[in-house]
Amino acid sequence: MTLEQILTSQVKQAVQSLYGIEVTDNQVQLQKTRPEFEGNLTLVVFPFVKAARKAPAQVAQEIGEKLVGDLVLRFNAVQGFLNMVISHAFYLRQLDAIAAEEDYGQLPERQQLMMVEYSSPNTNKPLHLGHVRNNLLGASIARIQEANGWKVVKTNIVNDRGIHICKSMLAWLRYGNGETPESSGKKGDHLIGDYYVRFDKEYKAQIAELMAQGMDEETAKKEAPLIKEAQAMLLKWEQGDAEVRALWEKMNRWVYAGFDETYRRMGVSFDKIYYESNTYLEGKSEVERGLKEGLFYRREDHSVWADLTSDGLDEKLLLRSDGTSVYMTQDIGTAKLRFQDYPIDKMVYVVGNEQEYHFKVLSILLDRLGFPFGKELVHFSYGMVELPNGKMKSREGTVVDADDLMDTMVEDARSISKDKVNTLPNITPEEAEEIARKVGMGALKYFILKVDPRKNMLFNPEESIDFNGNTGPFIQYTYARIQSVLRKSTMDDTLPLMGKAEGMELQDRELALIQRLMDYPGVIRQAGDDFSPAVICNYAYALACDFNSFYHDYSILNEENEAVKHMRLKLARTVAKVIAHAMSLLGIEVPDRM
Repeated sequence: MTLEQILTSQVKQAVQSLYGIEVTDNQVQLQKTRPEFEGNLTLVVFPFVKAARKAPAQVAQEIGEKLVGDLVLRFNAVQGFLNMVISHAFYLRQLDAIAAEEDYGQLPERQQLMMVEYSSPNTNKPLHLGHVRNNLLGASIARIQEANGWKVVKTNIVNDRGIHICKSMLAWLRYGNGETPESSGKKGDHLIGDYYVRFDKEYKAQIAELMAQGMDEETAKKEAPLIKEAQAMLLKWEQGDAEVRALWEKMNRWVYAGFDETYRRMGVSFDKIYYESNTYLEGKSEVERGLKEGLFYRREDHSVWADLTSDGLDEKLLLRSDGTSVYMTQDIGTAKLRFQDYPIDKMVYVVGNEQEYHFKVLSILLDRLGFPFGKELVHFSYGMVELPNGKMKSREGTVVDADDLMDTMVEDARSISKDKVNTLPNITPEEAEEIARKVGMGALKYFILKVDPRKNMLFNPEESIDFNGNTGPFIQYTYARIQSVLRKSTMDDTLPLMGKAEGMELQDRELALIQRLMDYPGVIRQAGDDFSPAVICNYAYALACDFNSFYHDYSILNEENEAVKHMRLKLARTVAKVIAHAMSLLGIEVPDRM
């Protein structure tokens, strides 16, 4: 509990005892004491004056006298304001309690299950910078909700079917000459992505040729031979054509092997993976049921639509004229299967804000089809990642590849930290490489997660790797600095402080650090309520800044007073523990040496 929560509880008890009235938490108004008065916190007593039937100054005096004890050392009453000096012994007890609690900040496990969907890659291209933000947000949200007591199932829906997949397959058949990941030395997802780009290149050339013959652009896009072949391949796939299915399975295996390697490097994993090739038929079945029940309608071209004008939206295509399904149809089937597989209490989709309309429609359609969970779906809508030179376009091959990005971040960390790392005693090449990996990946993850997830962001690798300022490496370095201090100490700082520290007066920066540590459980709650890893980032940075100010002003190992030295070592160790836990919620590792 925070100091404010503890004090609020005591104030409520005091008011009940003195005046026989029950007050709510909101009626207990606490604020920082103004600098011209002695005290740490000030209670505004005016909400209790009417019930007490006494003057404000008298009410403040009586409540102050009731509160003096282990928590409130002394007080002064100024009209309707009670200025309280908090006992340093209270803070020392809090430090002991925080240091002793193994899972400090986490809520007990509740009997509720949250499913968090993230990643959702297409099997026609490798993961890119946009996927990196999606995966890091999804994985961090899952960890934060687990810290808030939820049982969490991390799930992924792989878009392994559809026209985009057929484009890569067709391009490989036409231009691949049997190329494989083994023969090319490329990761499978990169190889398939190359053919997706190749399709677009050849498709645009065909469009240009048709337009040169006098055809308008829209007609040329529909009549180009390549797109017609891709559409025919999709129809064959849905009809179960053996040759098309065999090619699809082979190329998907290449892609999945590549995805797995990228996920491993990112520190991302899933408890359950769904494939649209297995869910779209379930979705088509539900659409056909809705058609029979009059929930949807069929147009003259045999396509199936939902009329959502009564919900303030437009009409939504659910099945194409040739009977093939669209993303919405697949998502209906996937949602149905998930709620059959798990007793889900809350379903969270981590998907970019360009899909807000899609999830509004999905919620309405599921509700219309009679699924009780339809209106309860949560779309965690996050902003897009942009580059200094604009947006990414996967069809044109101008994306920032996730693997290349991670390679660059680790290489930058290796280059920047080389001089520092080489001075570490007994450093091995393997440990130096591991430090570079942790720092590079920490820089990437922190830079992406520190931004309010609902905002668009500009990714700047150079800023992210800085060892000063609000960056992952700065916080990692603070942790490593603490570990260096602890390695040099011969004192057992795990022993309780009380007794040795009786009557100890804490310095301002020591108090600030303990107060910051006390805030951590509330920070985890807020991050869970807001679905915001940025809340954890802001806290970790503030805690690191507080520690560095403390470290700059006060000696730890050279402190002559043994009780003070003990307290400062315990304080440093506890700060390191909380930093490591906070960073773990972001998926960031903290090296012992840097």
